[in-house]
Formats: sequence, structure tokens, C-alpha cells
Amino acid sequence: MARAWVATDFGGPEVLEEIDAEVAQPGPGEVTIEVRAAGMNPTDYKQIGREGDRSKLPMRLGHEVSGVLSAIGPDTGIATGGGAVGDPVLAFRVPGGYATELTVPARDVFAKPANLGFPEAANLLLVGTTAADMLRLVEPPSGSTVLVHGASGSVGVSLLQLARLRGLRVIGTAGERNFDRVREFDAIPVAYGDGLEQRVRDAAPEGIAASFDTVGTEEAIDVSLAVTPDRDRIVTIAAFERGKQEGIHVTGGGRPDSKAFRDEVRGELVRLAAEGKLVVPMSRTFPFGEAPAALEVLRSTHPGGKLALVR
Repeated sequence: MARAWVATDFGGPEVLEEIDAEVAQPGPGEVTIEVRAAGMNPTDYKQIGREGDRSKLPMRLGHEVSGVLSAIGPDTGIATGGGAVGDPVLAFRVPGGYATELTVPARDVFAKPANLGFPEAANLLLVGTTAADMLRLVEPPSGSTVLVHGASGSVGVSLLQLARLRGLRVIGTAGERNFDRVREFDAIPVAYGDGLEQRVRDAAPEGIAASFDTVGTEEAIDVSLAVTPDRDRIVTIAAFERGKQEGIHVTGGGRPDSKAFRDEVRGELVRLAAEGKLVVPMSRTFPFGEAPAALEVLRSTHPGGKLALVR
């Protein structure tokens, strides 16, 4: 019998409850993972943060995990090939990641890079696939300068790294206390707040070829529109209504084209991580039994890196 966290109602961390959970034996095309770390993402609290379809309660949380294979279905291999009981793996996108063990489709499971710890591996793919999808939508030419709003956040950090691999020069907005994180990935930090547009122009006299918004503020969209000549080179993952009004790209994992691309690019991101070209800065880990406290930190602060539940 596994343990799992579920939301028994819509609300904040107070609605979480730890329960016993049956784990199905894996059939063909499935594997069972003994979870060592569950990645945490803003989508975890957003999906329960406001009233929704009550027929979905109690609701399992979490979309990505890392751990070791504990069982393998007949004639089944994982996405990266092969797989044996005891092998370290990571998985995304899977339902109910806040669990001690779960059975998932083998196509969503990848060999864990040896250079990543379990917490890092459990946080690699949601932000990585989001960043890769943003780049796909605007396709800035190599050698050009781009603007990333929220550059020190988790998706922002993935964007900085993937942009660097594409030969892009990056200007990244952040709070001053996070400037070193932006510089760590060869980007130029600028402080958000009054005067941001001019600071961006001063940092990029050659002009901005594309803008990426990960924060969803009016300022981020206003400045992106002001400094980016082509609206087709602006993308947001947060300002949904404003983005639609302005005719810029609005993307999320639920869009059919984005979902297909994000699934397809997972193996490439795992390869980059194995080569040390894509890292996952961690802020903090929490014991599995402290999921409500971890969710409160995720919801109420800027952690400065990823969070994970660990066993």
C-alpha cells in the first residue's frame, strides 16, 4: 500500500490529506515507480486554488517524479529504452505525483541522468518543456537579443539555458537580490519596476528580437509590446486574457500543439541534462509528510529555486 496526498476540497494547503493508495500492478506498456522525490510546481496549487468540478474530488496532485523502477509490465521498455527493476528514472507527465509509489505509462518514463539528484530530476521536465515550447513558438534567430521576464524563476532559468544553447543574447528581468542567478546563466539582469522599458533599451541598443513572459504582469506585457517590433515574437505563459487581446502567443500544456511538442522534446531535455547543459537549481526539499507546508511555501513566496517532496 502506497501513501498519497489528495485535496479533499478546493482551497489552500489546509485541504490536503495523506491517504493510503492502492497501486495497480503494471500491465503491458506500464511501469511502477518507487518515488524518491516528487517535483512541485505552481500548477499544483492553482488546480485546487479556486472552486472547480467537485466530481474530481478527492484530487491527486503532482505531475512529475523521480525514483526507481519497482515493477515492469510484460514486454515493456521505458522511453529511453530498456529498463530493469531498481533502475533510477524520472517521469513526466504523470498523474498523482505526490505519492510514495505509482504505476504510469512507460512512454512517460526516462532514465535518470546520473549527474542529477532525485529532487533535481523530479523538477526537470515541466519547466524545461514549457521553456522549450516558448522558444518554438517565436523562433528568434541565432545571435539576436531576447527579453525574458521573470528570468530568475524556474521557467525563466530553463529559458536562459536553452536560449544560450541557441546562441541568443538574453536580457532578463529580476529583483536585484536574484541578479546573480541571472548572471550565472550568462544573461544580463535588469530590475523590474518603474523605468523598465528604458533599462531594457539601454541594455540592448541593438533591439529586442523576441520577448518571453513568465510572470503575467501588466508591466511585462507593456514592455514586451514596446520593445519587440513583431507581436508574433512575443509569448506569455501567464497573461492569458491580455495576451489574447494583444494578439501575442499564449501557450500552456493543454493546447494540443503544445502538448504534442512538450511530449516530443522530453528526451532531448533529458539528454541535455545528462550532458550538464541543463541544470535545475533547487531551493529546498521537504519530507513527504510535510506536503501542506511545502505547498504553502510554493504558494506564498519566491523560493529562488525548485521545491521537492522527498523520501
